[in-house]
Amino acid sequence: MEERLQKVLAKAGLGSRRQMEEWIREGRVEVDGKRAELGQKVSENQRIRVDGRRIHLKPSGGAIPEVIVYHKPLGEVCSRDDPEGRPTVFHNLPRPRQGRWISVGRLDINTSGLLLFTTDGELAHRLMHPSREIEREYAVRLLGEVDMPMLERLVEGVELEDGVARFAAIEESGGSGANRWFHVILKEGRNREVRRLWESQGVRVSRLTRVRYGPVILERKLRKGKSRPLLAEEMKRLYEAAGMEVPVIVAPVPEQRRRQAARRPSRGGARKRR
Repeated sequence: MEERLQKVLAKAGLGSRRQMEEWIREGRVEVDGKRAELGQKVSENQRIRVDGRRIHLKPSGGAIPEVIVYHKPLGEVCSRDDPEGRPTVFHNLPRPRQGRWISVGRLDINTSGLLLFTTDGELAHRLMHPSREIEREYAVRLLGEVDMPMLERLVEGVELEDGVARFAAIEESGGSGANRWFHVILKEGRNREVRRLWESQGVRVSRLTRVRYGPVILERKLRKGKSRPLLAEEMKRLYEAAGMEVPVIVAPVPEQRRRQAARRPSRGGARKRR
């Protein structure tokens, strides 16, 4: 059966589908000795090379995809190799059984928290695609005065340089005066979007941590710089959130106690935790 080239390469674990599309545009991919074209369909018996290296496609039903959650500390970048020599998130990851790790989204160097990595390029593509509206939840410490009209504007939407952006939910979570904590939810992954939204209202983010991506929550016991594989039930929920068939469920896993996600404020307001 033939499939689009970028999807085949993503399924082979080379990267997300979006990244594979960029490689094809850049001329890094060849099919049967000819430069590949974006959208080209290929089959498993064709000769595919990336940067001159032959890619051996696995027939469907091969290795089981892997997904891990990583607790990113401050100071690490999300690229595989940094020209400035800064530590990268990939240095602390375990070696996958097959393929290579693909990052599901990114966090900037000054943001800590949950990162997902997978060997399934199609899963990564779907989890990051705006059409899926996968929720990302962040804990934010702010410097500056925050009032109800400001929260309402941030939920209704404000104009940024790359278009209108908004929080799907805001919940106050502690602090007082000009140093307060909030939990916020986004349904997209634009560059520095959380920081830019707050800065548009004249307040500054002094600490930012991602605590949830879709159904996967950052556990307190997962230390910074450490990772763990997803449990079978977590894998099931993640694939369902991506609208994909679950590859395998190894065994039933007792439901873990999950921290309640931020509630959506009525009429754009914020609800204070009790």
